Amino acid sequence: MNEVAALFGALTVGVLIGSFFFGGLWWTVQKGVTSDNPALWFFGSSLLRMSFALVGFYFISGGDWRKLLVCLLGFFVARVGVTQLARASKEGIHAS
Repeated sequence: MNEVAALFGALTVGVLIGSFFFGGLWWTVQKGVTSDNPALWFFGSSLLRMSFALVGFYFISGGDWRKLLVCLLGFFVARVGVTQLARASKEGIHAS
């Protein structure tokens, strides 16, 4: 039972890491396209998001490949969720 709780925790943290990563990407695109210096926005955001994700994966996995795999699953679940939210937001903007 303790192992199931650890895997569920890894899944939850994976969703949080993915939400930060892909939500940050969406926010960066929104800010970067209207910025005077978009290269700085995209480079800085990419560096911050990748660093956060890699450090998060490293600490959550704790050397256990199963926790890493479940964390990555949560990461990709968040990708789907953020993509759906971004599409809904885009459609909401064009509908009005």
